[in-house]
Amino acid sequence: MRNFYALICLGRGGEPSTRMNEPIIVVSGLPRSGTSMMMKMLEAGGINVVTDMIREADTDNPRGYYEFEQAKKIETDVSWLPAMRGKAFKIVSMLLKKLPKGYQYKVIFMCRDMEETLASQARMLERVGKLEGPSDDKMAKHFSRHLSDMETWLAGAENFDVLYIQYSDVIASGKASARRIAEFLDRALDVSAMQKVIDVSLYRNRR
Repeated sequence: MRNFYALICLGRGGEPSTRMNEPIIVVSGLPRSGTSMMMKMLEAGGINVVTDMIREADTDNPRGYYEFEQAKKIETDVSWLPAMRGKAFKIVSMLLKKLPKGYQYKVIFMCRDMEETLASQARMLERVGKLEGPSDDKMAKHFSRHLSDMETWLAGAENFDVLYIQYSDVIASGKASARRIAEFLDRALDVSAMQKVIDVSLYRNRR
């Protein structure tokens, strides 16, 4: 496993970040909404993405999860956060409110059809043997309330700038989505490289 502090300082790609006054880039959304795909796009475009690679690629995410375990502990430990300026990490939308004030965040919020999201999540849970849980109807209502709450909260959070990206739009027009992201981040990203890493074959749970 790569050295933890090397990942913090360098991110994926190995080039030191010189953008210490830049906002922190956060990729977020519901589970199974395309956040891992977006992280891979950012990496291909030239953004330093931070991941510890503890959670390995599997059948559900053959290109990797791009997770960062420290981000899941944001309520108790923010010592790593200053080093994230100009870099990107991903965090589930349920934890966005835990990000501390005093930083500027640019959030790429992934949105996906609710039925597709739930179907993808159900197949992943089935694969790992977790067959019991709330019904899709209950989960859809819970997630819908959560997304509505997050949209309202983010709209009023002065230190958050948000770009909502539809998963289906990325699949249908990857280069256009990549251009929107580059404009939002105000970075000269390699949009062609971002488009090339979009694997349409992984869009396996369609309406």
